[in-house]
Amino acid sequence: MGEVGVDAQQPRQEIRFCRAPDGVRIAYAVHGSGPPMVVDSCWLSHLQYDWQSPVWRHYLAEWGRSNTVIRFDERGHGLSDRDVTDHSLEARLGDLEAVVADAGYERFALQAMAQGGPVAIAYATRHPERVSRLVFYGSYACGVSDDPEDEQLNDTFDQLIKVGWARPDSAFRRVFTSMMIPRATEEQHVWLDELQRVSTSAETARASRRQRRLADSSALLAGLEVPTLVLHSRGDRMNPFEEARRLTAGIAGARLVALESDNHIVLEDEPAWQVYRAELRDFLEADVPAPREPAPERPQTLEQLSPREVEILRLAAVGMDNDDIAQTLTLSVRTVERHLSNVYAKLDLHGKSARTAAVARLLTRA
Repeated sequence: MGEVGVDAQQPRQEIRFCRAPDGVRIAYAVHGSGPPMVVDSCWLSHLQYDWQSPVWRHYLAEWGRSNTVIRFDERGHGLSDRDVTDHSLEARLGDLEAVVADAGYERFALQAMAQGGPVAIAYATRHPERVSRLVFYGSYACGVSDDPEDEQLNDTFDQLIKVGWARPDSAFRRVFTSMMIPRATEEQHVWLDELQRVSTSAETARASRRQRRLADSSALLAGLEVPTLVLHSRGDRMNPFEEARRLTAGIAGARLVALESDNHIVLEDEPAWQVYRAELRDFLEADVPAPREPAPERPQTLEQLSPREVEILRLAAVGMDNDDIAQTLTLSVRTVERHLSNVYAKLDLHGKSARTAAVARLLTRA
């Protein structure tokens, strides 16, 4: 892992890596402080390149002021493994699950950016106990379209990527840039032109776009029972505003905020940016615990653990992973994970080092 900083005024991010269920290595970054917020990745990302972005930088700084932010490069993109062909909804959901498990947070707000919508919906459906708040930004529930004109347009985009994605001349990539941030400066346009080239290969860009267009989580919307905020630019040319209306109508109690912008990525000097900041901050403040009197201190000892928790911890101490423990004790892997989470909570241990610290306490007592 490593740390990357921009300047003294910027927060710092820590780059980490984990493995998806199919073995693909996924890069993720953590920065900021406060209640955790996981950002479900959009189509184009590069954890290090984004960190210095004149298009994205204000988002990263804003999020980190009030939250511990966990964001990641999807498979085939950025610092994650590049030689990947499976960009299906299930594979992308596995990436998100792997990042969350490795980061070690039990409950968090989840913000879906752009094409991350179907994945976030599927995750919140599969793990409702983990998601405290759900935010969609410029996103949608279904990438499938039955409009022949949409298919023709996507075929044209596919050819543009094939012919021009890797060229030094950014003329072909500027088509996508102009759709994402039509009201940007030339500096911002040039940066997004370059992000396309450095974030992934032309082959992966084409494959991932094709498989994203098959992603459909719309049937899951009615089953979501989580506070939900939908933020969307009214003039968005990448994902039309109608997608935000469908999301909001499909989730009970969801609230829609229209951002008065033509940019898919709202820029820092737009009035819409201040609306986004205020709405997101107010929405996420519900996850900030109210001040309370400190509880009397009590020793965090192994005596607090149940016999089953001690048994699982002993197996972890001899090097077994969760799958091995589950097989040995005839339990599900999720049950093992739940027992270990209880161990960490009782011993006041957090983050990636919690397992190591818990085992060390067991061995010290022995």
